[in-house]
Amino acid sequence: MAGYHCDLGRQRHRFDDLKAVMACASPRRSGDELAGIAADSDERRVAARMVLADLPLKIFLAEALVPYETDEVTRLIIDSHDAEAFWPVAHMTVGQFRDWLLSYQADTAALTALAPGLTPEMAAAVSKLMRNHDLVCVAAKCSVVTRFRTTVGLPGRLSSRLQPNHPTDDPTGIAASTLDGLLYGIGDAVIGINPATDNVPACIALLEMLDAVRTRFDIPVQSCVLAHVTTTIQAIERGAPVDLVFQSIAGTEKANAGFGVTLPLLAEAQEAAKALKRGTIGDNVMYFETGQGSALSADAHFGVDQQTVETRAYAVARAFDPLLVNTVVGFIGPEYLYDAKQITRAGLEDHFCAKLLGVPMGCDACYTNHAEADQDDMDVLMTMLATAGVNFLIAVPGADDVMLNYQSLSYHDVLGLRHLLKRPPAPEFEAWLEKAGWLDEQRRLPPWPDQSLVVSALLGSAAR
Repeated sequence: MAGYHCDLGRQRHRFDDLKAVMACASPRRSGDELAGIAADSDERRVAARMVLADLPLKIFLAEALVPYETDEVTRLIIDSHDAEAFWPVAHMTVGQFRDWLLSYQADTAALTALAPGLTPEMAAAVSKLMRNHDLVCVAAKCSVVTRFRTTVGLPGRLSSRLQPNHPTDDPTGIAASTLDGLLYGIGDAVIGINPATDNVPACIALLEMLDAVRTRFDIPVQSCVLAHVTTTIQAIERGAPVDLVFQSIAGTEKANAGFGVTLPLLAEAQEAAKALKRGTIGDNVMYFETGQGSALSADAHFGVDQQTVETRAYAVARAFDPLLVNTVVGFIGPEYLYDAKQITRAGLEDHFCAKLLGVPMGCDACYTNHAEADQDDMDVLMTMLATAGVNFLIAVPGADDVMLNYQSLSYHDVLGLRHLLKRPPAPEFEAWLEKAGWLDEQRRLPPWPDQSLVVSALLGSAAR
């Protein structure tokens, strides 16, 4: 390609190709600087955005950022593109598309119909022209609803993942953390454990413990042990009670190879989980996690900026009709997202782009202890995401994951956010809370529900 340029003042800013335009148009972040592809000044960043705003959306169908011939994710994106769905915006530039997204015409129905016609690169491109408030406003108009035992993503509701991790996978410790979360109304998206050890017997033991708790108390939730997809397939073959299949994914074939996965392997896992027919109201059986910087950390970004590569992962997720997807936005570390400003921006970008593509996006609003961020920053991010209609948030005991050693949200953070914004959990789970007698006359969880019988019963189940 001939390259691009923009004249600002007395300087002409040149960009070798579309990848360079996209990278330089990105808001500043440490990962792109580490990769040597970021704009070296704010003026150059503005010049790149001016170029990007005038480019036709169709250019992303003609010029692949990662080669079609050598990357199965690119082939998935191009081969599955819905030209008919794209037609209403096919004549627009990226800048015009931004203006349309913020207009009254871009309502929920229009955005839902458009989603199959958009590529990840289109979504990433338009996000680079938007302020944080723009990202919130447009995402709030997107609706992506999924079902297994609960309905996740309904407008006006906020679901949550209960993450009861334990450094030794001790069933009693996990059961205690699970109880703690349930008493705060957490877990309607999933009760999901990151295992300390990834092996089949340990995975099965945790799955059986969670399923025993769920069935004993007739809780309308789904559980998941976040082992590697091959471990979960083996657990299914041994008769384990698998609800959801988990896998971390990325935006290039090489990066996914670093995770030990391919698209055919994910299809095999989806088929195996669906065959169990464990969902009561739906069959969305996949759960994916993503995060900006994963491709760069694996040297698998091919010179593409980290936000665009991240958005390409949503094409992988979209292909498998997942129940849940979430970005672990600050987990990878300050080498990729240096401080709270960058983490906040990335969280809003990831949510916006995923929802625009029709992906049921949640978020782990989190950071590592060597990042320039703290819990006040996570308060801001979770409130903005909830306002933007995020499908679910992740919560851990005391906001401190003692197994993965990072900081997230606490159970009471999500509960307080639900009360503040009047966004209850999934309707099936809310009905269970009401049946248990835990909701007050305003349908709020009281601060101190009667726990004694539930505590002894849950811990007894874990011990057995």
